Amino acid sequence: MYLSNLKVEADQLPKKVIVCGDPDRATLIAKSLEENKLLAQNREYYTYVGYFNNEYIAVVSHGVGASGAAVCFEQLIQGGVEEIIRVGTAGSYQKAVKPGSLVISTASVRTDGFSSQIVPEGFPAIADLSVTNKLLKQTEKVNFPIFSGITLTLDVFYQGVVPFPHQQYQEAGVLAVEMEIAALYSIASIRQVKAGAIVAIDGYADADLAEDYNPHTDQMKQAIDQAVIIALNALTN
Repeated sequence: MYLSNLKVEADQLPKKVIVCGDPDRATLIAKSLEENKLLAQNREYYTYVGYFNNEYIAVVSHGVGASGAAVCFEQLIQGGVEEIIRVGTAGSYQKAVKPGSLVISTASVRTDGFSSQIVPEGFPAIADLSVTNKLLKQTEKVNFPIFSGITLTLDVFYQGVVPFPHQQYQEAGVLAVEMEIAALYSIASIRQVKAGAIVAIDGYADADLAEDYNPHTDQMKQAIDQAVIIALNALTN
């Protein structure tokens, strides 16, 4: 089967994949793989393969936002992928979850537009338990600020004229907000594959993004590097 959006043949894909939004991040993650090579690139979708812990895996970028990312997730699954871990970034809802820390998403609040069009209202977007447990096990090996709990998926990056109830979700205990996890978990559920996610916190969700948002600090680089190692080891152990 030819996967037209990814521009790869299904039989070129392994069963396990790391996904991320940024194609440049996919390139960096792929450098951690032995015998890594670029299979294809099309739009935001860059597909690398290689070996980690002697296991054949892929690293694929999915771009920004649930709808475009969903195309990537669906085609990976059509290609035979059975386990997906997203490595990304998110904005914190909690004072204790500071920039530079990591969050393992156990579930996602579905406030995106995409997931409401593929699953019924009230359907939960939940991480696979075995994948989450593998991520949590890997965190025991590192000395790093790591949290686990509910995240929220939202389409909006810059605030418009319609207010979003961030404070309500903050008070409900949601740890962080990002733009793709609900799509991943919803698709994984209905296609019966395993999925999980770990994200690095790049700021606070209620901050003025134009002044305070900076995902390119040394602190963020360290957090993302740590998330990548945790995800790679979770995927291959």
